[in-house]
Amino acid sequence: MLISLDSIIFLIAVAFIWGITNPFIKKGAKGLENVKSFSKFGQFYEEFAFLITNLKYLVPFIINQSGSILYFLTLNKTDISLAIPVTNSLTFMVTAMTGSILGEEKIHKNTYIGMILILIGTILCCWDKVHNIEQF
Repeated sequence: MLISLDSIIFLIAVAFIWGITNPFIKKGAKGLENVKSFSKFGQFYEEFAFLITNLKYLVPFIINQSGSILYFLTLNKTDISLAIPVTNSLTFMVTAMTGSILGEEKIHKNTYIGMILILIGTILCCWDKVHNIEQF
């Protein structure tokens, strides 16, 4: 399957969309644990109502799902052996950075080392896929 620069850019964009919105979704869902009901169905309904009426949860969730649509469309023209490592690894990295910026947790120096290794691995993965296409 042909790998284009556009596909790589879209996969990186998806990783950023997912990574940035994840901490906001977590922050927006605060208080969900306080929602209580007497039945399982009632609990589901109360939690669902809590989430869909909470803009601090709903807006990042919708943006996150738009990233999922972009990912789905990009998968149509991208090798899955490139798509999964690029998006998943970069998403974890962006989530950690965004969470740190929002004050969730300070990033430890070992995490920075891990982020550098993630970047190197992602670059090598992309390089290998693009380089193999050029040889044919």
